[in-house]
Amino acid sequence: MLLTASYSLAQIKYEWKATVKAVDEQGYTLSAVNVRVGFYTNSQPGAVVGITETNGLFIATHADEPGEIGFPISFIGEKEGYYSTQQKRDLGVGYDPAKWTFIETLILKKVGKPAAMYAKRVEKGPPVFNEPVGYDLMIGDWVSPNGKGISTDIIFTGKLDKKDRTDFDYKLTVSFPKADDGIQEFTVPEAEKGSGLRSPHEAPTNGYQTKVVKTMSHHPGQGAKDDMNDPNRNYFFRVRTVKDHEGNIVSAHYGKIYGDFMQFSYYLNPMPSDRNIEFDPKQNLFGGLDPLEQVTAP
Repeated sequence: MLLTASYSLAQIKYEWKATVKAVDEQGYTLSAVNVRVGFYTNSQPGAVVGITETNGLFIATHADEPGEIGFPISFIGEKEGYYSTQQKRDLGVGYDPAKWTFIETLILKKVGKPAAMYAKRVEKGPPVFNEPVGYDLMIGDWVSPNGKGISTDIIFTGKLDKKDRTDFDYKLTVSFPKADDGIQEFTVPEAEKGSGLRSPHEAPTNGYQTKVVKTMSHHPGQGAKDDMNDPNRNYFFRVRTVKDHEGNIVSAHYGKIYGDFMQFSYYLNPMPSDRNIEFDPKQNLFGGLDPLEQVTAP
């Protein structure tokens, strides 16, 4: 009788090692930060959890088969009194010692003074073309006769030159009714994009410009150009500015915008002269918003 034997060779496993360093916005190390390092093995989720020590470090290790590391490893840091933060790192497919031993820095922003604000998601362009249309940030609508708004905080002017859907030019001008109102762009550092609070805690006192212009076009043989849909673009703004006879600002409302025009979320502090833009999601001054208009990020 002929006997046959079968052998199963276990796939070699290699260890990855992540040294997680938790720091605050000033770069000081943070102890007692709860860290979760998530990963996949054989397409099943797993995690290494722990707490940073007094030096702000936590070391996570795990042995995996190279073919299973096509998924990014995720890092979550949480500490009382701070906004949680998360990052991801892709180890790639196949064992690479240079990639599999690394340091991951998590920046945790301190919770300051979250405030009640007017916060709303907007995904609609101006209701009419080729003429200025005001938007009331406290009402959350276009100014009459195009909506229920009363006071113009921001002016949107959309100009469309269209031959057909594949041959057009569109320009959107975002401006303000008062010379001292304005807007300025800010970017979120890569290391802070995973923070619960992406923006600074306060809006700046100056540096505002009177308008921004966005364009979009498509022409046969030339393709599309789009300067209106950058999800990483954000803004500070100042509206309802009042000056005294010496030219000093005595009152203004400050806020921020996450996203680009016209797909963005805005946050307006209702308190005059208060530059705090740290929103408390439990205190949205708008009630009854549609699900697509609701804002949950601080």
